[in-house]
Amino acid sequence: MSLFRIKPLHVLMASAESGHGLRRVLGPMNLIALGIGAIIGTGIFVLTGQAAANNAGPAIVISMTIAGVVSALAALCYAEFAASVPIAGSAYTYAYATLGEVVAWIIGWDLILEYALGAATVAVGWSGNVVSLLADFGIHFPAAVSAAPGTVVRLAGGGTATAVFNLPAVLITVLVTALLVKGVQESATVNAVVVAIKVSIILLIVLAGAAFVRAENYVPFIPPNTGSFGEYGWSGVFRGAAVIFFAYIGFDAVSTAAQEARNPQRDMPRGILGSLAICTVLYIAASAVMVGLVPYQNLMGPAPMAVAVDHARLAAASTMWSGLMSVMATLVKVGIVAGLTSTMVVQMLAQPRILMSMSQDGLLPAWASRIHPRFRTPHLTTLATGLIVAVASGLTPIGVLGNLVSIGTLFAFVIVSIGILVLRRTQPTLPRPFRTPWVPYVPIASVVVSLLLMASLPRETWERLGIWMAIGITIYFLYGRKRALIADRTFVAADRT
Repeated sequence: MSLFRIKPLHVLMASAESGHGLRRVLGPMNLIALGIGAIIGTGIFVLTGQAAANNAGPAIVISMTIAGVVSALAALCYAEFAASVPIAGSAYTYAYATLGEVVAWIIGWDLILEYALGAATVAVGWSGNVVSLLADFGIHFPAAVSAAPGTVVRLAGGGTATAVFNLPAVLITVLVTALLVKGVQESATVNAVVVAIKVSIILLIVLAGAAFVRAENYVPFIPPNTGSFGEYGWSGVFRGAAVIFFAYIGFDAVSTAAQEARNPQRDMPRGILGSLAICTVLYIAASAVMVGLVPYQNLMGPAPMAVAVDHARLAAASTMWSGLMSVMATLVKVGIVAGLTSTMVVQMLAQPRILMSMSQDGLLPAWASRIHPRFRTPHLTTLATGLIVAVASGLTPIGVLGNLVSIGTLFAFVIVSIGILVLRRTQPTLPRPFRTPWVPYVPIASVVVSLLLMASLPRETWERLGIWMAIGITIYFLYGRKRALIADRTFVAADRT
């Protein structure tokens, strides 16, 4: 039964506050900006095009709406936990407080798929957009080091080359890692500036691009099924929702900054729900314009929004808007690169804090919870996260990364939603500054739709998840379980004294 032992909330809170050393410097606007910074990234700038081209066609708008509803259900559950248990561990901590240690370990291990591989996915998208932007200025980045090994890259002269490594993705990972080691306030400031830029870019795309939308690009709105599940038809719409769900990942990253929020009980729900609401509206509008600008079949690739903008520029070539659209095309690509950078900042900020929480509970080595004496950041876990992201982004195709991140995040949503049901029953008197409405219906609906989206992902993604979880369970039984018991006894003894 020790596998399912639950760590009481007061113990988790006391353990987290006993010298965690993180600075409480983030206000509500910082938290909303962190959420927007994490959400608006590879999903809308990269994976939307792939989901439209491969799965849903113009009905990607419906897929985007479905994914937004799923995210809203989970966000309401996260908001209650984040306000009631303002600890940096996010879904890992919530699982430890409600479902037991082994479930907490599983979800903590799973969150590496969400945040570390999520950042790697963004880095690959960043690379594709930077290469496209440089080409606009006549600078052609060497194809052999611009994508994952085995990727066929089109050359400027019309030929192709096979890539062996994604160097731009590794370089941006190194830069973001250095920023995060420096400090959370600096990271939040950089993120806030970049968020303003990328929100402005999306609004520019929607408002200017709408004038060049072609109605025939919406027909048929739901292309007929090709004979394979998930390729057009309604199965494609739901597969598209599962793939594009990646676009909404990020609001839960706000909860990992709970120990750096000035007033987490009040501001965490605002950060989570506020950022998700803003991004949902922007996403639906942007996806509708994107598939209206260019036939959905042409949106495959690492920079589909750039492709859509280029089509708008060509459509405006013989009009009075020609000069404006040419300038806008370049501005959009610059904004996309900046936006993807801020997404990496938030996701790579979240991962080290989860690892730090797991270390404080004894499930990971003690070095993972060390705080830099000057910068007051978890510098060692930040460096470890940077290494994971660099290797994954340099060597792995974006499609594989995106599906793994989606299934990992959906699994986390299932655990958090179940946790709300358990916590309402086991601790009904717990102070809840924010309460999930319509319990048990909202958490149950969140579990059901998350499982349905997981089920629509490819078999290969499930196999990779199974292998990853098998590795995690092995580490838990060989190391984590024993060390967690020792750490718990040590903390209890210190608390009694």
